[in-house]
Amino acid sequence: MIAIGDKLPEGKFKISTNDGPAEKSVAEVFGGKTVVLFAVPGAFTPTCHMNHLPGYLDNLEAIKAKGVDTVAVTAVNDVFVMKAWAEATGGKDRILFLADGSADFAKAIGLELDASAFGLGIRSKRYSMIVKDGVVTALNVEDVPSQASASGAAELLKQL
Repeated sequence: MIAIGDKLPEGKFKISTNDGPAEKSVAEVFGGKTVVLFAVPGAFTPTCHMNHLPGYLDNLEAIKAKGVDTVAVTAVNDVFVMKAWAEATGGKDRILFLADGSADFAKAIGLELDASAFGLGIRSKRYSMIVKDGVVTALNVEDVPSQASASGAAELLKQL
C-alpha cells in the first residue's frame, strides 16, 4: 500500500471534456501542484453521494485557501458515470473527476477493495490524501467502506 513519502506511480485516468472522453496522466494531475485526492468506492453510492463528495464541495474554498491547487475525486467507474455524477452533484468544473474504470490506479497504489459480495466487483477503498508534486504527504484510509470520517473534508482540512 502507498504510504506517506511515496511518489505516486505513473498511470492514466479518463476525464470528461467538452470534446468527449480524454486521458489525463498522473503526472499531469499531480506534477508541480498541491492536490487533494479523495477516492470513493462508487459514484452515486449512498455514503459517496450523500456524505463524502458533498463534504468536499462544502469545504472547497477553505481547502483551496490553504494552498491547494486542485481537489480531485477518483472512483472505479467509467468516464460517463463520473461525468453524470459531476453534473448531478454540482461538482462539475469545481472538482476534477477522475475515472479509474478498470481500477488500475487503485491497484497500483494498493488501495483496491473487493466489493464482489455486494455485486460491485473490484473498487477503490475510501481514502483521502494530500499530494505535493506527486509525493504523498498525508494519507487517510477508512477502515469501514461505508464511513467517510477519517477521509472526509473536515479531517483533511486539519492536515493542511
